[in-house]
Amino acid sequence: MIAARSFLALIAALALTGCGGSDSSTPVAMVTPAPTPTPAPTPTPTPAATANMATVTLDAGPAALGVGSNAYTAFNEPYVTVTICAPGSTSNCQTIDHIILDTGSVGLRIIKPVLNASLLSALPTETDGASNPVGECYQYVNSYAFGSVRTADFSIAGEKVANMPFQAIGDSGSFAAVPSTCSAGGGSAVTTVQDFGANGIIGVGTTTTDCGAYCTSAGGSSAAIYYDCPTGGCSTIIGRASNAAAPFEQLPNPVAAFPVDNNGTILALPSVPQAGLARLTGTVTFGIGTQADNILTAATILPVTTTLSRLGPGVLTATYNGKQLTQSFLDSGSNDYYFIDTTLNPCTDKSLIAFYCPASPTPLSPMLTGTNGTTASGMFTLYSPLSVAGSSTVAPGLGVNPTLVTPPLPFANSFDFGMPFFFGRTVYTAIEGRPAGGVQGPYFAF
Repeated sequence: MIAARSFLALIAALALTGCGGSDSSTPVAMVTPAPTPTPAPTPTPTPAATANMATVTLDAGPAALGVGSNAYTAFNEPYVTVTICAPGSTSNCQTIDHIILDTGSVGLRIIKPVLNASLLSALPTETDGASNPVGECYQYVNSYAFGSVRTADFSIAGEKVANMPFQAIGDSGSFAAVPSTCSAGGGSAVTTVQDFGANGIIGVGTTTTDCGAYCTSAGGSSAAIYYDCPTGGCSTIIGRASNAAAPFEQLPNPVAAFPVDNNGTILALPSVPQAGLARLTGTVTFGIGTQADNILTAATILPVTTTLSRLGPGVLTATYNGKQLTQSFLDSGSNDYYFIDTTLNPCTDKSLIAFYCPASPTPLSPMLTGTNGTTASGMFTLYSPLSVAGSSTVAPGLGVNPTLVTPPLPFANSFDFGMPFFFGRTVYTAIEGRPAGGVQGPYFAF
């Protein structure tokens, strides 16, 4: 995500058998008993398929964005609705809309004021070995989010995870002061719905947890850092285990934590006209090759880097203007395409200063290459934001020069294929270490 981004069920069967018999005879005659009809076997019921599809909506965003002097509308943000409950409760629950679906990060994060008071008070804070609450700093490309790590029963569509850790961004008490080691990463702090452009975010990227081996020892560093948070505040960086199933410590990829359909996602969105739309709906399907509705049918499968890569996980190479950009990625949480091209006309309007403004629609031809050498075209048409209708909250083909963003984005070696890349496509995101449709993750496919 750019506006605020980083980048089995065990089925047991029991068979019951029975037997019995009798014998009778007389000295006078043999009697042949009538055959006992064999009862028809009771059919073994087929387990019901898990409801594994949710609606994705792109619109103006949550109502809180339109409040106050800094009011605005969201743009090219894919939202889903999730439900969280107090652990073990079926009544103390809250359904939360306008949660960004992000293939470029991992973990569930919710802005704390969005949570109603009765639910928040019933959501336990994770504790560490010293029985102190656990906090987390999550670093995005141009911002950071700090808050508590709490647990809740989570669900989306028919998929559920019990006692799943999530981050409550902007929590109070021990978490009120952001540790200097968190803010030192740069960018702006995310604390409100307006900061985030959403009520929260669900990161469904290519790793099983948000930090992995980097955070399993004290002092480890990655996009995520975990803290010991006694009453006096958070300062000491601690290690947290990277389990994607209970017992949890790090924030898991919620999809990886599902009992079933836990190997990836399929995001399908329709095409968008040049002038844009006020609203767009599509679907996200959980699991790849686990049910009849999520068979892998993509034309091209592009393996991406793993957590062991020095480049970081989930990236591939984009070749653009003759340069190989080895830290490129597909990111539904980025509003637009982000790439550097000094030959393209920049916009002169101050409100659009970081955008490219081509005089006419301009075809561009980046080439994507997976870690196994497989290639696929990333071709798209670049449009000027001046051609987008004022009422639109969704538009294709807009490009941003990351060097002109304030502060500049560290994209010298990256091409970010943001939300417009997903329009008119079905994109598969497979999780590392999980077989997905007969192919081992991690990969993107389309």
